[in-house]
Amino acid sequence: METKTAKLLHGKAVAAKIQQQLAAEIAKLQPQVGRPPGLAVLMVGDNPASAAYVRGKEQACAKVGIASFGKHFPTQTTQAELEEVIDALNRDQRVDGILVQLPLPNHLDAVSLLHQIDPNKDADGLHPVNLGKLVRGEPGLRSCTPAGIMRLLQEYEISLEGKRATVVGRSILVGKPLALMLLEADATVVVAHSRSPNLAELTKNADILIAAAGRPGLISAEMVKPGAVVVDVGINRITDNSGNSRLVGDVQFDSVAGVAEFLTPVPGGVGPMTVAMLLQNTFSTYLRATKKIANLSL
Repeated sequence: METKTAKLLHGKAVAAKIQQQLAAEIAKLQPQVGRPPGLAVLMVGDNPASAAYVRGKEQACAKVGIASFGKHFPTQTTQAELEEVIDALNRDQRVDGILVQLPLPNHLDAVSLLHQIDPNKDADGLHPVNLGKLVRGEPGLRSCTPAGIMRLLQEYEISLEGKRATVVGRSILVGKPLALMLLEADATVVVAHSRSPNLAELTKNADILIAAAGRPGLISAEMVKPGAVVVDVGINRITDNSGNSRLVGDVQFDSVAGVAEFLTPVPGGVGPMTVAMLLQNTFSTYLRATKKIANLSL
């Protein structure tokens, strides 16, 4: 009997397509506007993973023609100093998007800094004003990872209307905003979390299963409905007995690939889409700031 293997949702390829479209739009608009879009990514300390993420974001900006106003601060930087920098960026007309790279050192209040960002420049879509617009179904900047997942499903023409969707994880970064976006797309949504009894029962009934718990290999094949769409948001670095490390998701990829109809790889699935939506958010603000009509083909 032939072994069935899930079709992969190639976020990397879709993100590359979005970046090409953005690059073309920016090249067309920049001469009229007189400046490129601008993104400021603020990083505090020397967390190697954060540094790698920030480098990736700055390289993506360069690829599409977005100017980087990134600022890297020493670990001992104070809350007041960062608030001053954010205030200056809020007023800087060259800057369309501001993002604070998490996690921050323990002495800093990330939520307070997030509130300091002008909601119209909130490239991460996490300001309470933008989250409130999402709750109300109003246009606004959307949280990058959930928006990237929705865009990926759209690209592969995966219908959500009337489908049962289970989101595993309830973080403000992914789980909660994604549940709202799925509701907006007319799915019936369940949000499972660390206190949910019978997790397998909740996942096994899902037509669309999104794993965003940050727990390596949490979702096994037995927990997946045959023919389901499985989106793996987890990015976990694990080290084997020989000291070799690799990235794995929250889904047991090899076994689940034999049950699901669609599955995202890790890496190369959701991660690139998150960066693409960050660029998209920055460009959307640029369009509004320059009072251009957003008749995009994205």
